[in-house]
Amino acid sequence: MNKVSYPRNKVLGGIWGLIIGDAVGVPYEFTPKENIPNIDKIDMVAPDYFRKTYIDIPFGTYSDDSAQFLCLIDSYIECDGFDIDNAAKKLLAWVSHGLWAVDGEVFDVGRQTLQALTEYARGTSPRYSGLCIPEGKGNGALMRTLALALFEEGSDEQLVFDSHEQAMITHGNICNHVCCAFYNLIAKYLLEGMDFEEAYSVGINSLKTIYSDNKSYLDEFENNILPDGIIEERGTGYVIDCLKSTFKVIRESNSYKDAIKKAIALGNDTDTTAAVVGGLAGIIYGFDDIPTNWYDQLRGKEKILELMDKISFENI
Repeated sequence: MNKVSYPRNKVLGGIWGLIIGDAVGVPYEFTPKENIPNIDKIDMVAPDYFRKTYIDIPFGTYSDDSAQFLCLIDSYIECDGFDIDNAAKKLLAWVSHGLWAVDGEVFDVGRQTLQALTEYARGTSPRYSGLCIPEGKGNGALMRTLALALFEEGSDEQLVFDSHEQAMITHGNICNHVCCAFYNLIAKYLLEGMDFEEAYSVGINSLKTIYSDNKSYLDEFENNILPDGIIEERGTGYVIDCLKSTFKVIRESNSYKDAIKKAIALGNDTDTTAAVVGGLAGIIYGFDDIPTNWYDQLRGKEKILELMDKISFENI
């Protein structure tokens, strides 16, 4: 039995918050901001007049974001810790056989993720498979990385190292590593009870210290990720935009539901933005703040609940 000492309401909020955010965002994926329904109309079931992205996918179905996130949780529980080889096998089983996909159907796969897992299947080490597109900076590793922050209770350094490693499987550019590490540190501090602004500030200081002996990672963090105004937050699949859009939404929201709606209102990569936002918002506001009707409408819950049964919470 895997024991977790973080508060149960926060951990379950993070897990279900990410998955439900993803599912709410799926029908609107790839839709420009100006074509997204008004924020009061955004829901798990899109308005009748809105043509959803995946015509044959029922409302309430989560996408590759959550399936990969669940692969990491599954792997972490199975290995009692993060193991890059086991995690890579789970991700390959997802793309090849539908592991953790609703109904076993994989309907949304990022180009780099597919290419990297194909390289891995051909025998490339999972520490190099993600370099199949060396300059690739999509958000495919960011969307699943929260699994580590929810379960690891060791040092900041270990969480950062493992965040890098899980990214390497599909996204080898250091930009992806740093974004995943920063997001996970913030999630860790939120789980420990900090508010967002404190977690953000402490996360910056911690990551700068950890990267103090690694100039390339420190430069990436300080010059390409941290500066304000470096991008316009538009909810795209670019990893820095996804991360910055998440921070913007969290700062402007006052509930889990509000955060998900505002994430989707950005348009573009709506399922992933809502998943990445949903993980943090779920931790901040707790599982109890997630709308009951969204939870009830989510498909594939039975298997997830079986996985949750393998977790023991020390702090109720």
